[in-house]
Amino acid sequence: MRHGESEWNVTGQHTGQTDIGLSDRGRREAEALGRGMAGRTFDFVMVSPMLRATDTCRLAGYLDGAEPCADSVERSYGDFEGLTWPEIRAVAPEWTIWGPAAPNGESVEDVAVRARRVLARLEAVPGDAALFAHGHFLRVLTALWLGLPPDHGRLFALGTATVSVLGRENGVPVIRRWGVPPPL
Repeated sequence: MRHGESEWNVTGQHTGQTDIGLSDRGRREAEALGRGMAGRTFDFVMVSPMLRATDTCRLAGYLDGAEPCADSVERSYGDFEGLTWPEIRAVAPEWTIWGPAAPNGESVEDVAVRARRVLARLEAVPGDAALFAHGHFLRVLTALWLGLPPDHGRLFALGTATVSVLGRENGVPVIRRWGVPPPL
């Protein structure tokens, strides 16, 4: 599950590892996520320790017993944290999220190292597992799940407070469901 809308999602700022809370809409999205998943249980729940992810997990009804996972935090955008696309373009016109690291930030491969550890932990769970985390992190994780290079996460748009399901079909990693929003 991706966290609900944050205040910086509203303003278009690159949030990264800045610990921003949910907007009013993000809280409603997280509650709706919980209603949409009512009765769904998991053998293991992992959550990013960042406020917007833990609040989404809590409001959806899954925080009790959830394991905080520092590896699942969002990508660090370094000097570009808190900036909007126009502000970034003014100083680095060619930069994209899926290209080289922002100054003092993480590269896509840095995120992939963390995502591989998260995948290994989730795959060790004998039953169903849930992860509450962040858009770009989840997109890298999904690319890796499918055996794609981490920068192929750029192919998977993901809205706030959405549910995606990764699984296997005949032993092959697949996407069973992608970016399904809760009914608001």
